[in-house]
Amino acid sequence: MNPRLDLLHPYPFERLRQLLAGANPPAERKPVLLYIGEPQHPAPQLVKDALNAGMGGLARYPLTRGLPELRQAIAQWLQRRYGLSSIDAETEVLPVAGSREALFSIAQAVLDPAEAEALVVCPNPFYQIYEGAALLAGAKPYYVNLTAENGFRTQWHDVPESVWKRTRLVFTCSPNNPTGRVMTLAEWQRLFELSDRHGFVVISDECYSEIYFDESNPPLGALAAARELGREGFPRLVVMGSLSKRSNVPGLRSGFAAGDRKVLDRFALYRTYHGAAVSNTVQLGSVAAWKDEAHVVENRRLYREKFATFYERVNPVLPLSRPEAAFYYWVQVPGGDDQAFTRELYAATNVTVLPGSFLSRDAHGVNPGRGFVRLALVSTVEETVEAAARIAEFAACRRSSPSSIA
Repeated sequence: MNPRLDLLHPYPFERLRQLLAGANPPAERKPVLLYIGEPQHPAPQLVKDALNAGMGGLARYPLTRGLPELRQAIAQWLQRRYGLSSIDAETEVLPVAGSREALFSIAQAVLDPAEAEALVVCPNPFYQIYEGAALLAGAKPYYVNLTAENGFRTQWHDVPESVWKRTRLVFTCSPNNPTGRVMTLAEWQRLFELSDRHGFVVISDECYSEIYFDESNPPLGALAAARELGREGFPRLVVMGSLSKRSNVPGLRSGFAAGDRKVLDRFALYRTYHGAAVSNTVQLGSVAAWKDEAHVVENRRLYREKFATFYERVNPVLPLSRPEAAFYYWVQVPGGDDQAFTRELYAATNVTVLPGSFLSRDAHGVNPGRGFVRLALVSTVEETVEAAARIAEFAACRRSSPSSIA
């Protein structure tokens, strides 16, 4: 067996299961799950209709590079969304089986497993796929802490030059999971300058790009940042996008990789052997999703309503910071023990959240997720209101008796 498998940490949800084992929440209260970022809004009917109409595609093997009509639909969406003058659907866009699969597998294509000292830089807290991808490709992760003290910014200037010299790949996540922060143009410029100097590839995880709260101010993406900075051809940059959050179809497993054609060409070669081509039927359903914005606008309206009503009910007793984008509240808990807070909240209210320490690693003398919990507002408005009421009641009670979670 591959000995590198022993380097992998337990997944956050497995750790959560162990943490909550033996706790007995009130049976009369329906479970409310705020721990996992799985969209619960209805899947668009237009996607279902396109899937039904495309069932004939199941009779053919899909191509690694995907259907031309899907690559074109994605390219056109990228142009509309990010103001790109052009992006080549043939060479700069590649359909993938969801961003999770692509985030993992591109590391296997980019990294040289014989280079024992190679580093992969990623934010901390983070999506654990970044770490697993690095470890199984033979590299070591280097964590850049996102803390309340630094405004959850990626402090590229804090990374030593000796680290950058060994860096071969950088994962970014903007809008960020779990903090909800969006990278600025200045942050992108600094990262691109470092990439130019040291030659590493930047993989931008943008699966939350379409969950934001101001219709007039969508989050800046890496491709748009590259365009504004005059970086023709998106050198050493690949963006990962997905329909899971944008269109409420996590079970479709459909997304894209877009950017540097040289990197994508090598990635496509890897995928020919990897065997992760997207079903033709799924691709046809995806075409319908990328061509329509009405369902995405409605999706955002629901998130705005949920975030506002949750804030109104919870913030008076448990201070909340509104995210710039994505669908998480990243909440500092009283007493500073995120695991105790999570277990006690579950036992008292049957509401499940995720401890921040499960999403981060001890690095540079601190675990930046410790003392926080992640709340995913992915369910219905009604269930979100119910969760808010229970959490507010719990927090108010614990505020009056702080020793229980200290």
